[in-house]
Formats: sequence, C-alpha cells, structure tokens
Amino acid sequence: MISGEIALYLFMLAAFTGHEIISRVPVILHTPLMSGSNFVHGIVLVGAMITLGEATTVTQQVIGFIGVFLGAGNAAGGYVVTERMLEMFKSSKKEGAK
Repeated sequence: MISGEIALYLFMLAAFTGHEIISRVPVILHTPLMSGSNFVHGIVLVGAMITLGEATTVTQQVIGFIGVFLGAGNAAGGYVVTERMLEMFKSSKKEGAK
C-alpha cells in the first residue's frame, strides 16, 4: 500500500511532467497525439471504475465517482475533438463538379 505522502508526491510529479510535455507539443502533432491519447483515457476510465468498485468509505466512493465522471467526459470529449480535427483535413467537393 502506498502512503498518503508518497501518493501525493507521485500525483504532483505526474501533473508537472504532463503539463511540461503537453505544453511543448507542436500544433501540427496535436491531432495524432489526441487520437492516441484517447486510448489511454479509456484505460484510465477502466481503472477509475475498478477503483470505484473497490471503494469502502463514502469519501473513496465520492472520489471514485468523480474520477469515473471526469474520465468518461475526457474520453468522449477527446473523440469529439479528434473527429472535428479530422473533418478539417477532408477535401470538400462542390456540387456539380466532376
């Protein structure tokens, strides 16, 4: 079992590292990375659901529910954004043109 101090340290380290990595991604790579990260969001969602299922206290259940809710929203939003970005790259055909 990980102690609270270590868990908080790991969370802060992950948040800082994630922010640094994402902020340095060029705009042209955003769409391919988003579609790849949607897979990771799905794994996070499954992990949050498993954690919620193992929760025993009300606090754990509330945090687990928030995790599932935010994970589901993040995964769904990622797919919507990726779809919109891919639509921008499709060629538009005019009516009557051959």
